[in-house]
Amino acid sequence: MIIEVGHYALVLALATALIVSILPLIGARRNDAAMMALAPVGSILMFLLVLFSFSALTWAYAASDFSVKNVWENSHSMMPLVYKFSGVWGNHEGSMLLWLLILVFFSALVAFFGRNLPDTLHANVLAVQGWIATAFTLFILLTSNPFARLSPAPAEGQDLNPILQDPGLAVHPPLLYLGYVGFSVCFSFAVAALIEGRIDAAWARWVRPWTLAAWTFLTAGIAMGSYWAYYELGWGGWWFWDPVENASFMPWLAGTALLHSALVMEKREALKIWTVLLAIMTFSLSLLGTFLVRSGVLTSVHAFATDPTRGIFILAILMLFIGGAFALFAWRAPMLKSGGLFAPISREGSLVLNNLILTVATATVLIGTLYPLVLETLTGEKISVGAPFFNMTFGLLMIPLLIAVPFGPMLAWKRGDLLAALQRLYVAAGLALVAGLTLYYIENGGPVMAVFGLAIAFWGMFGALADLWYRANFGKLPFNVAWRRLVGLPRSAFGTALAHFGLGVTVLGIVMVTTYETETVVEMKQGMAAEAGGYSLVFDGMREAVGPNYTEEQGHFTISQGGVVVADTWSSKRLYTARRMPTTEAGIVTFGFSQLYVSLGDPIAGGGMVVRIWWKPFILCIWGGSLIMMIGGFVSLSDRRLRVGAPTRRARAVRPAMEAAE
Repeated sequence: MIIEVGHYALVLALATALIVSILPLIGARRNDAAMMALAPVGSILMFLLVLFSFSALTWAYAASDFSVKNVWENSHSMMPLVYKFSGVWGNHEGSMLLWLLILVFFSALVAFFGRNLPDTLHANVLAVQGWIATAFTLFILLTSNPFARLSPAPAEGQDLNPILQDPGLAVHPPLLYLGYVGFSVCFSFAVAALIEGRIDAAWARWVRPWTLAAWTFLTAGIAMGSYWAYYELGWGGWWFWDPVENASFMPWLAGTALLHSALVMEKREALKIWTVLLAIMTFSLSLLGTFLVRSGVLTSVHAFATDPTRGIFILAILMLFIGGAFALFAWRAPMLKSGGLFAPISREGSLVLNNLILTVATATVLIGTLYPLVLETLTGEKISVGAPFFNMTFGLLMIPLLIAVPFGPMLAWKRGDLLAALQRLYVAAGLALVAGLTLYYIENGGPVMAVFGLAIAFWGMFGALADLWYRANFGKLPFNVAWRRLVGLPRSAFGTALAHFGLGVTVLGIVMVTTYETETVVEMKQGMAAEAGGYSLVFDGMREAVGPNYTEEQGHFTISQGGVVVADTWSSKRLYTARRMPTTEAGIVTFGFSQLYVSLGDPIAGGGMVVRIWWKPFILCIWGGSLIMMIGGFVSLSDRRLRVGAPTRRARAVRPAMEAAE
């Protein structure tokens, strides 16, 4: 019964979404307060209905109710409870319901925290959110119903895809969707502003917290997905330029540009038209990612669906929202004022350079991702655009961006002094070069360009610290006074410094693992040893083990350095009994920021296994830097100035009246 009630709640959510998407919009046009007031109430009700629907599906998974087709296809009675919960979104239908839940959750947040917005803007934003909710609720009900029943009910389920039975997959999709869907708020603000025909600095201040929140969650989601693929798939890599990986990376690049553009608009009322366009583009790329994953046009370990009819429905949604938003932009943009002027050498100028490079990088990834699909559609010819293309084009674009990042905070608004910024950063530049040369020497040389890459990584880190150093006036004021100034800096300053520092840490990890990684493929029998990264690995033999819903063969390795045993690890090959699907569980041993990675291959004649051993120096910096960037985002969000937003017009209007009365 609860399944039918959950399905009915989804239908009621659709009806509510229709009301929210129409009536408040009419109320905003007529300045009807009663009709506009339906928007926040309806948005919260919509969230509660979808939450109940999602909870009903979760209950079916927890109770192993195999009369529900979705549960039967993606669960098993012997599956651990944590994977029963993650199995809710480990499939197309359930993941779309999670997508919708997060969408209406953000609508409810705007309804609650947007009470200081002008009434018409508040109503229009929630109405646009209602349009998106209506489209995706229809999509779920018509093509992806997670509540379909089976009669008679099977006795046992088919189990969840084994590669999804991992703690990382319990966290990765929700984080990714919080980022993807969070940009819908920026999109809604942009469309609402275009409908009203009024965009100002206050608009940018309202948009920036939502952009920052979405960017932070998307950063966490991409990093978690990268780490999951690294340790779960047994391939030893952390990024493959897979089209579905690119689909999440493109909104991140555009969202980073939007975050910086909104800052310029808030501080200087410049880049108004460009900021609105970026807000539309960022969510458009999120929708494109949804289409690529669920349309069946891609074959990927990340892809959810292979049904082209669903792809056509999503393509229609894509055309409606992206085409409609760009048409509205083309109509309204000429009527908008361009905003303030600034010199090329200024903080605004540095942020414009940031936007230019990030936008071109996004276009590069977009072309490399879509070109094979378009070519196959038009000519039937199949080609692949792989890592060499992306590494060359994207890497070359990132070099000037990484060099420019520390300069931005050092330049003044409107007109900056590049020489003064250089004088403030020469110590950071010197330290970066020394650190790069030192690490190059420790790793016993390598390509000369590695020194340049390492120096750029440290340049980003030391440049972030230099920003805080000069803000607090260390070196000019007594230490205790400067320390108090540092502690008293706004949290957004620390958030920015952390984000830039984290970017440098990630670059350091990328350069190190790309330059100094080693791979050894060897046939090993019991008692044999292999060398990797200065360590000796001895293969101690195999054993069989049984898990809750799988069997596995485990290989044990003892790791020593200089004749002294320092660690050991197990690497295994699993077979999930329900699906008869094998997986590889890598053995990973961490030494500082570096890792030894051991993966079992096929058995060999006479006993023994093919073993792949990677030495990955500083690889944890890749995800550690992402974690620092994420922390920086949350620190900035905790800044009260960012959370409160602009005061309402009503509050500003009341004060002069009170002063006149006095």
